[in-house]
Amino acid sequence: MAFKLPEGFLSYYKEWEDKVGAFIEFADLRSEAVCPEGQTAPLSESEKKAPGALAGLPFAVKDNIAVEGMSLSCGSKLLQHLKAPYTATAVKKLLAAGAVPVGKTNLDEFGMGSSTDNSAIKQTNNPWDISRVSGGSSGGSAAAVAAGLVPFALGSDTGGSVRQPAAFCGVVGLKPSYGAVSRYGLVAYASSLEGIGVLADGVGRCRSVFSVIRGGDPLDQTSHDAPTAAPALEHQASGKAGKGTIGVLSPEAVAKAISSEIAGGQGEAGEAAALGAAAQAAELEDEVRRGFEFAKKGFADLGYTLVDVEIPSLKYGVPAYYTIATAEASANLARFDSVRYGARPDWAENPEDLIDKAREAGFGDEVKLRILLGTFVLRSGFQDRYYLRAQRIRAGIRRNFEALLGSSDYDGAENAAAGAAGGPAGKVDAILLPVFPTRAFGRGPTSLSPFAQKAADLYTCCANLAGLPALSFPAAVEGGLPVGVQLIGRAFAEGTLFDIAETWEQGHPIPHPAGYKAYWS
Repeated sequence: MAFKLPEGFLSYYKEWEDKVGAFIEFADLRSEAVCPEGQTAPLSESEKKAPGALAGLPFAVKDNIAVEGMSLSCGSKLLQHLKAPYTATAVKKLLAAGAVPVGKTNLDEFGMGSSTDNSAIKQTNNPWDISRVSGGSSGGSAAAVAAGLVPFALGSDTGGSVRQPAAFCGVVGLKPSYGAVSRYGLVAYASSLEGIGVLADGVGRCRSVFSVIRGGDPLDQTSHDAPTAAPALEHQASGKAGKGTIGVLSPEAVAKAISSEIAGGQGEAGEAAALGAAAQAAELEDEVRRGFEFAKKGFADLGYTLVDVEIPSLKYGVPAYYTIATAEASANLARFDSVRYGARPDWAENPEDLIDKAREAGFGDEVKLRILLGTFVLRSGFQDRYYLRAQRIRAGIRRNFEALLGSSDYDGAENAAAGAAGGPAGKVDAILLPVFPTRAFGRGPTSLSPFAQKAADLYTCCANLAGLPALSFPAAVEGGLPVGVQLIGRAFAEGTLFDIAETWEQGHPIPHPAGYKAYWS
């Protein structure tokens, strides 16, 4: 299907891309016509669908998700010139709905980072302030949507990599339930944590995209359809809106949990020091705190009942997340040896020397660090102390969330009745919490340290550990930068999160940076 860019879009794209650097690859811009046919395998008759809400719309794809014939660099020198030989299932579903992939977006190398500054390909800036980062690792996708270059984009979320850049750039970001979207075609980083997510210019658009890409896939055995008793994805009438209960996980509750652990004197002295540093890194800056309080008041004014909640095991979320994520990364990235594909050194004495030289030159510092950490925690004698302990913490976090939201098992009578009524079998419909302790941070002296960036994942990584859906959306603009909040819901209750966020959006339209133009209806 041929696709024609709107009148004047070409110059608009070039102006923004020169400032922001969101795309690693964009479709041929020698003319106003963009024809992606030939870049992807043709759709079979069974894969083609009737035109819907996404028909004729362009979208961008994070460059760790395969689109046949387009770049699949993963933001790494090792794969900088690799072209994907096939198309990811999520992309094929969007193609079937009539949407058009027009480019691949920048990212932290292999999805490892919180700024997109770990990309070996280029630097991506925040459309609101180009001296600041766009977030990561899906920073290119978030920047492209925020600048109006595409109405939506695909990203991947392993510990907040869709929601954090969405908050930094003032767009909507969804991390679906684990297994809700096929991971076939997503280059693996941490397989049990990650999934393909959506960044969009509005909650309704995000809902439309998710409704297309969700569902089981025979090419991905971790994917499956939503339970029949799960809340409906279609927008629910206003009879439910304003009458639900939202649990509020405040930063004070998080700090209290961490402080109690330190005061209890449990574990080694080094652990207490690390927890103290993590608690300090998780403190909200004033602008983010004001945005969070504004969201709380706004939801109360809309008629929602707000109750304070606590997740006792949340304090261990970051160490558990990085233990599991790095362990899985060390196994997944072992396949990148430059024997079958990838950049090779000019000369090597033997295959082992070839692999060593290729990885030394091709992997960045952050990727090397995480591979080494993962290899360490999986060593014989260390698995019980680190990896298995992290898995037990993960199970505890999941139980804590399910006690508030309801179990992911929709088969029981209580759960089935609650699902049919549009709500969970727990105490609350969703949990409201911050996305990141700061707004988009700057570079140089104003940047966050690598440790602070990792510690700040506290608010996002626990949804990945529990396999739950989470939706980030702008709550306010403070000091000229957007402030995002997020809702975490019961497994496969994305529809509930969309309903709550759309109720908010009706009175609080999505903000845009200066110079933004709306080309996509």
